[in-house]
Amino acid sequence: MVHVVIFAGGVGSRMGNQSCPKQFLKIEGKEIIVHTIEHFQKHPEVDDIFIACHPDWIGYMEDLVARYSLTKVRSVVEGGATGQLSIRQGLLAASRFKSDAEDIVLIHDGVRPLIDQDLISSNICSVREHGSAISSTPAVETILHMDGDRVREVEDRASRFYAKAPQSFRLDDILSCHEKALSEGRTDFIDSCTMMEHYGYSLHLVPCSYDNIKVTTPADYYLAKALLTHQGRSVDEG
Repeated sequence: MVHVVIFAGGVGSRMGNQSCPKQFLKIEGKEIIVHTIEHFQKHPEVDDIFIACHPDWIGYMEDLVARYSLTKVRSVVEGGATGQLSIRQGLLAASRFKSDAEDIVLIHDGVRPLIDQDLISSNICSVREHGSAISSTPAVETILHMDGDRVREVEDRASRFYAKAPQSFRLDDILSCHEKALSEGRTDFIDSCTMMEHYGYSLHLVPCSYDNIKVTTPADYYLAKALLTHQGRSVDEG
């Protein structure tokens, strides 16, 4: 089976919006997280979707699932205090519907709506072949390695990539790492690939578009709005 875990447990403090978390802001009349989920809803190989949500917004998220007929969403679960813990909650929910040891899980940000069907397929194929898939883009700007406020090294960006999402693995592998991290008191892994690398797993990169942004700041919101609007017009014109 192919599962999807979408984490949307944050409140979007960097967005500066007071009315609702950033994942529920609307673009083109539709909540950002709905744009995100619909990509997985439409993909023929995705079996089910689990959403880890801020506890105060679970009811609202469930209403969106019903309103937009997101039939592959099997459950909306309470997120944790950190992104890592929110992902774990989603993984635990997915594990209750596991079919066998080859089950795959795609882990994705609720506020990363600019993915496509090809990227989802590439993630699934990569996990089947290599055991992992980290959606990524090459670094396009100079990267500085700092020592305090001084530049220690100017890194060679030719071998540097930005890790994005989905980040995908065999469900048993990523769950095992989460349980190991929790047993060691670690709750601060910045993302899933960081955790998997820390525990010795090899990571395989799959390319994605630079448009695959995470909506974190107001600037991100307006960029995502422009890109989604352009995509919609391109589909209509096609």
